[in-house]
Amino acid sequence: MIVGRVIEIWRYPVKSMGGGELRECRVGAQGIPGDRGWALRDDEAREVRGAKKFPALLQCRARYLEEPNGAASPPAEITLPDGTRLATDDPTVSRRLSELCGTRVTLHPIRPPDDLEHYRRRLPGDPAKLERALREVFGRLPEEPLPDLSVFPPEILEFTSPPGTYFDAYPIHVISTAWLDDLARSNPGARFDRRRFRPNFLIKPEPKRTGKVEQEWTGREVRIGSVRVKIEMPVVRCSMVAQPQGDLPKDPSVLRTVVNASDQNVGVYASVVAPGTVKIGDPVEIE
Repeated sequence: MIVGRVIEIWRYPVKSMGGGELRECRVGAQGIPGDRGWALRDDEAREVRGAKKFPALLQCRARYLEEPNGAASPPAEITLPDGTRLATDDPTVSRRLSELCGTRVTLHPIRPPDDLEHYRRRLPGDPAKLERALREVFGRLPEEPLPDLSVFPPEILEFTSPPGTYFDAYPIHVISTAWLDDLARSNPGARFDRRRFRPNFLIKPEPKRTGKVEQEWTGREVRIGSVRVKIEMPVVRCSMVAQPQGDLPKDPSVLRTVVNASDQNVGVYASVVAPGTVKIGDPVEIE
């Protein structure tokens, strides 16, 4: 049964930076080749970090200079907020990004999955400090609930991403226009632009439906183009969605609406069951 069509495909070469649209893509076990192929590691904190800690990264853009065709991350070109362009293999890139972030960071390609220290999460042991840290990362006010961390894959509590990747949880992220429209009805004064939520696939439901359409697919297999994915969980949203990027202003009301009118979630994560290809206009089908 066809439940929608792919209207946009996005890939993000550097974690937390703006990415680019594709007309079509291959999808393997680890998602779109080259997606989140690079990330920053805070040298002092000894932890891979993105725009939750360094929101200025959302003002940068990145694109590949050559199409990724394997597990290794090829060089990408980064455009800084001032328009300066430099490659990920430029010897000055980490220094320039450190200046942007206000602390010393190093840009890394994806490391092997057995390099566990590279991916390890450094959470405070004190419960009070841990709650403060979580509220900062997720952008939750004192009166708002923290997300239920038990819904995440178990390794996410120990590592900043599944080792061998820079994904927050799963390799594929899907959002429908229906969910974004639902948020806009709850807060007409805000811009619920899909760029704030950084999906891989933006889906327009068929027939026309309203509400959190893709959340209904959780636990089921879905075919997107020739790719089969399993919808694993809704995407819990953090402070990033309220930050400025491109022509989108900083808007805390975006996050407040997500927390209070959308159960803290927008879109869904998926794992890849069978690889294939996806192109604009492809159907989305429930298996």
